Amino acid sequence: RQGQPLLQLYYDIFKLLRKGSVYSRSTTALFRWCPIISLAAIISAGLFVPFAFTGTPLGFACDLLIFAYFLGLARFMTVLGAMETASSFEGMGASREMQYSTLAEPALLLGLAALAIQTGNLSLSGMLTGVIWEPRLSTGAVLFLVALAIFIVLLCENCRVPFDDPNTHLELTMIHEVMILDYSGPDLGMILYGASLKLWIMGTVLVAIALPWGTENIWLNTIFYLAGMLLLGITIGITESIMARVRLLKVPQILIGAAALAALGILLLSR
Repeated sequence: RQGQPLLQLYYDIFKLLRKGSVYSRSTTALFRWCPIISLAAIISAGLFVPFAFTGTPLGFACDLLIFAYFLGLARFMTVLGAMETASSFEGMGASREMQYSTLAEPALLLGLAALAIQTGNLSLSGMLTGVIWEPRLSTGAVLFLVALAIFIVLLCENCRVPFDDPNTHLELTMIHEVMILDYSGPDLGMILYGASLKLWIMGTVLVAIALPWGTENIWLNTIFYLAGMLLLGITIGITESIMARVRLLKVPQILIGAAALAALGILLLSR
């Protein structure tokens, strides 16, 4: 079977931007602002992440908390927009989304805390550009545990298998998709672009941890960075191909396991 074009997502977004939006009479003006605020929050979070192993437009001590808060704000606005529709179906998806995020955020923060201890830097840019795979077993084990925990969080936060399927339309298993059923036109386009941008941002964090190949040459850094992102995309595709969605009751166990991996990394560093 021939798959969809590589740039199909951009075709869809441009098509949606040319269309009009339809709003339910049960919604308020907040429903229209939710996609805008969510996209703005994701873009703001991306300003703290060093792309291609270089500096960031924004950055200060302890900005990793602001980074996590911006991602949380984007999720909160999506959930709030789903609740605005007064639909019990979308409320079900919003409830599942918040349950998952409650367990995913501690794993993300613990992983970033382990990096802060390992690099001795509280800035997200300094942490990700200062990661070094030293020959010591403990350092390599810590980075491996943190990378694995962040990868699990990436799959959960971006609605990938085994947590969710962004292409599903089965009512009993929809989580993220059910929350955006009432959006259309440019609003839906902003949501789709924000979801893709969030995947790219979290992928950048993971690549900086797993493949810290930064050099003094910006062009060489860009090649290494894009190669790492390509490898991450292949890894996500393989994961989705060999695994099926797990039962909803099993998801908290996986996320708690990711938090335990990051916590174990912190314990190894404190020895």
